[in-house]
Amino acid sequence: MHIDINWLGLDNDTVRAIAAMRGEEPPPLAEHDPHDIFDPSHSNTIDNDEGDWEDMEDGVEVDDELVQEFIQFSKSYRKAKDGRTWRQRTERLAAHWALLLPSLVEGYLAWRHPSPPAPLKSSIDNEYDLEMKVYDIYKLVPTVTVSLATATTAAEALILEGYLVVSPVKPSYAVSLQTLELLRCIRLFKPSFSIEAFAKLVCHYYCTPYRRQVRNALSDAFDIYLGILREVDKRVRSVLGHDTPNWHVCNACPACCYKLAGEPELTFSRMYCMDGNNSLKRMRPLGGRQVGDTRVFEDSDYFLPQAFVNTFANEVSRRPHEDLPDGMEGDPTDGGRGVESSCTKNWKAAQADEKKRAWDVFEETGVFASACRHGLILWVIDMIRSGELARYPLATIAKVLDVLEERTLGGYDVGCSLIGTIERSSLGRRFTERQSRLCVNAFHGYSHEYSCQVRHHPTYIEGTGLEDLETMERIFSASNHLAPIIRYATAYRRRVFIDLFYKQWDSEKYINLAKMLYENYRQALSTIKELEPVVSGAMAALDLTREDLERFTAEEQVYLNTLGKETNEDIHQIAYVEKLQELRSVVTQLAKTNRQFLAAETPQVTFLPPHSGPTDYDAELSKTRKIETARRYLNERRKTLVFEVADLEIHLSIKTTWQPSDPEYIRVAGYITTRRYQRALANLQRLVVQRLFELHKMNLARTGYRMRRNIAKNMQTRSRAIRNAIATYNAAAAALDPPRPKLEWDSISHYQLLEEFDLLSETRADIWEKQWAQPAVRETLRLARRLARAREEITQVHVEAHRVHTHIRDENAKFMVVLQELSDGNSRIRANAHLLAQLKKLYKLPGFSGDLTPGKRIGMPPSDSLTDNAQRAHTVTEEDGWEDEVDNDNEDDAEEFEDEDVQGQVTALTDFVGGLASSSHSD
Repeated sequence: MHIDINWLGLDNDTVRAIAAMRGEEPPPLAEHDPHDIFDPSHSNTIDNDEGDWEDMEDGVEVDDELVQEFIQFSKSYRKAKDGRTWRQRTERLAAHWALLLPSLVEGYLAWRHPSPPAPLKSSIDNEYDLEMKVYDIYKLVPTVTVSLATATTAAEALILEGYLVVSPVKPSYAVSLQTLELLRCIRLFKPSFSIEAFAKLVCHYYCTPYRRQVRNALSDAFDIYLGILREVDKRVRSVLGHDTPNWHVCNACPACCYKLAGEPELTFSRMYCMDGNNSLKRMRPLGGRQVGDTRVFEDSDYFLPQAFVNTFANEVSRRPHEDLPDGMEGDPTDGGRGVESSCTKNWKAAQADEKKRAWDVFEETGVFASACRHGLILWVIDMIRSGELARYPLATIAKVLDVLEERTLGGYDVGCSLIGTIERSSLGRRFTERQSRLCVNAFHGYSHEYSCQVRHHPTYIEGTGLEDLETMERIFSASNHLAPIIRYATAYRRRVFIDLFYKQWDSEKYINLAKMLYENYRQALSTIKELEPVVSGAMAALDLTREDLERFTAEEQVYLNTLGKETNEDIHQIAYVEKLQELRSVVTQLAKTNRQFLAAETPQVTFLPPHSGPTDYDAELSKTRKIETARRYLNERRKTLVFEVADLEIHLSIKTTWQPSDPEYIRVAGYITTRRYQRALANLQRLVVQRLFELHKMNLARTGYRMRRNIAKNMQTRSRAIRNAIATYNAAAAALDPPRPKLEWDSISHYQLLEEFDLLSETRADIWEKQWAQPAVRETLRLARRLARAREEITQVHVEAHRVHTHIRDENAKFMVVLQELSDGNSRIRANAHLLAQLKKLYKLPGFSGDLTPGKRIGMPPSDSLTDNAQRAHTVTEEDGWEDEVDNDNEDDAEEFEDEDVQGQVTALTDFVGGLASSSHSD
């Protein structure tokens, strides 16, 4: 039976394809647009389309297979192609989410605080209900049905029931808010946990194979969920008045910021540290591809804008002797004047591997971060396609000068060299006027030359207490867990995850703030108890007073500041005597070789005993040729040396060649021996410094396995090199007059030796006759400095504990007024209760002499909102019976490592170093 087809609305290609399937000739092709079914020329046909249909008689079979094939063919053939780029789709999606976000925030808050909650519907009962596929790791339901009667969009309806859609328009999936919160909490405490791993876990609980679609759905929903939480946090901060510029830096750490009326003035108003880290890198799009996700994450209290950071670019140029084009931006050490110090050279050597890397592979090559001495983050800067340039510390210093008070102390790996960089920059005048200061970190400071340590090491700076300013190394050790997650992420998500990590870090540091003060106070008390009798006994035995110790320190600094350098004349005289010595050696060797050569050429008849086998004429010929070659080389070398000696004599105005018996020759020859000794000592110092840097690198958490193996191999090689350098040093020391004492591996393997290198290099006898240079006096000076820093730490903790106590009292009073009906403040109140319990332990320490009552913040009126009972709740006396909210741990275990991974690494490192020492003795 023939069936007529209405060709209206079909394009010409479709008409021809259908006609071919039916085995017919195609009808006349339309001249108008076949897609325009509302063409006026067809209006009558459309209106009277009922006449084009024909009733089928019963029993007539229809080719169902042909109809199905036509339907599938037409569907696939007429499917619209999405011509948008990935960037266009992402920007469109972000725009839709931005319009929907306010209503999602309201829906989230309504879900968190329902009144009363309505049960979920299990079946579709009217046209306003919506059934949606969901992922819910708690309920494991495949779908959920919600009502659209009270919502304008499906997203709003679903979030009221605790589900978040993965797309703002026509969503096909939703994820429960509880599931997303679980993912967030896991990421807070395990930053390396990926969304893909969580998606596999969800699929496992749903008993379905893992599909990338699930990971994409969870990732998109997690982005929006974090955005909702940030909006809620903004509202809370606005109500509390915490949304002012730089509020976080000025208020997050009460121990640093909450200054009280009448408190003793500290030497430094704020101590902070800063450093760069190259673990948080992100790959650039390969092949010149454009970035699809152009969103910029700006809702952060930590990241400094790149526009602000770039204002300090090229303020310091790279040193001209670097093997790089002139005019390139310098690093933090390039601003110093004069010749590079060994501190700068050591730091540049440690950065050498980083300079060799192809930075073009990465868009962000790491972060440059800063934190206060208690570990709370101040600012973070993205390092863009570069290493640790000068602009990053300069931008941080600029924020310190703009936001923080005067008299700050900053710790940096090369703080000694950075001071010169700052002085040459636009910040130099303000840095001096605000009495700001920089120093080196305690661990890195031991790799600096001793003349630098006496000026810039925390141990030598009054007012630093027992602070080591190595906080950034601990932060980076934890943040390195983020590296595998963000390496291939978008710029937006990378910043989101870094910001999330630092917020959690600050939260944990705030909770442990009182514990840190408690541990510092215990350490200071223990140090004072241990060192006070030792220092007093040593001073009595050596007949020294406090004034003597201060005088010795001043004399030592004067000596180190006046250490001489070699002049050009000294260098030329050394070269002249060395050429004379080499010339005499060459003349002696040439005479010996001439005798051997002449002896080989003289014809002699020698009767040899009979022997079996062929005679080796080739060996005799080779021996003769070697003698002849050595003779020609020595003769040429002698001529060259004669010419060089004559040239130096002209330059030095020497009329008669010096002889070994001349006074000038003897003087310079003795200086050469001393110089050889000093060079052997400098080489030994270099190897020890490199070993320190490798020890530090090996102790970083999350250091790759291959990196650890390479470092271990280098350390073993370095240890053998150190043993060879010790042998060279001892030989040079024995050649001195008088001979210097030998060094052993046991003394080299300790950090304290580094501070003695500058003294060991001095060969003048009068220096070693100085009282302050005697080993017993120097050890007494070291212990006295440590004792003084411990006493400063006592004062520091008194002030900071009083600040924290007062802050808790004032903040809890504010919560009672502002957050009476909100539960968001409960976690902070519980954290404050934990801090109060830790403060109680601090106040009960034997020897604690600080204030037990809260004070009054500068510029803040007294709190009248607290009743007498509330006031007493924040005042600690011996009769108070606070319920301890902390574990009653054994005091001896207070310094136990909290991270099992770190503990294992440190133990392995200790065993490894011990093995090096034992292997050195066996050799």
